Amino acid sequence: MEDIYKQSLEADKEGLWDKAHDLIQDLPTAEAAWIHAYLHKKEGDVSNARYWYARAGKPEYNGSLDSEWQELWNALTK
Repeated sequence: MEDIYKQSLEADKEGLWDKAHDLIQDLPTAEAAWIHAYLHKKEGDVSNARYWYARAGKPEYNGSLDSEWQELWNALTK
């Protein structure tokens, strides 16, 4: 599944939010939920992001979106 996480994060980096979201929205993993949380935070839907952070088992990220993207990339695309 690492490839789908990478594809989603790359799509987001290219400004293709809908594509990034479509790639991970139905995946049942904690990793996909973390990306999902980040994407909803990025779009400004904070309450939905909180739901997905909880599903991921992660605290809400307090850094910048850029630093969270980098943390996701480092963690999920080894």
